[in-house]
Amino acid sequence: MDKPDEGSAAIFSQRGTLLALPALALAALGKPSAFSIAVGLPIAFIGEAVRCWAVGYSGVTTRGDHVEAPALVTGGPYAHVRNPLYVGNFITALGFAIAFTGKNGAAARVALVGGSLATMLGVYAVIVPHEERFLEAEFGEPFRTYLAEVPRIVPSIEPGGSNVGTYDIGVIAKAESRTFLTFGAMLGILALKALR
Repeated sequence: MDKPDEGSAAIFSQRGTLLALPALALAALGKPSAFSIAVGLPIAFIGEAVRCWAVGYSGVTTRGDHVEAPALVTGGPYAHVRNPLYVGNFITALGFAIAFTGKNGAAARVALVGGSLATMLGVYAVIVPHEERFLEAEFGEPFRTYLAEVPRIVPSIEPGGSNVGTYDIGVIAKAESRTFLTFGAMLGILALKALR
């Protein structure tokens, strides 16, 4: 394995920790308002719903420290965008960033929201190509066809790809337990800050 791939593998294995840093900054420095919570929380819940939809198709393999995929899933949200988990995460982060920063000054709000989203984009800019190299090596031509038919980040309205995979709601509780705990913790911190 070459050095750049070792670096992207290391970032992939630490993505949870890296993506927790913006959440910690919001929790520590954010000053929510009733209005920012009313606007931001629905966005955060939409993001989590997108993530649960994707996990129902991809299963528990999304939690490992290294890339794995027992099958090439191209159905459900994966027919509209190649990275629906990350799209969902980004939407959730945007929602929480809005919710937490209603009473922050303009500069602090821009720094917190912008910094949170920029951190996510930076991590995803490294790990998405890393995952795609793995998937191309693992699945070859079917994955290359999928690449040509389905956008990487911005979802298409019309589905593309071969629409392979089935939704299994039973996998969500197991695969998303950490996400639900983190989401709940953010809700709790938001509520405590809002009551001050």
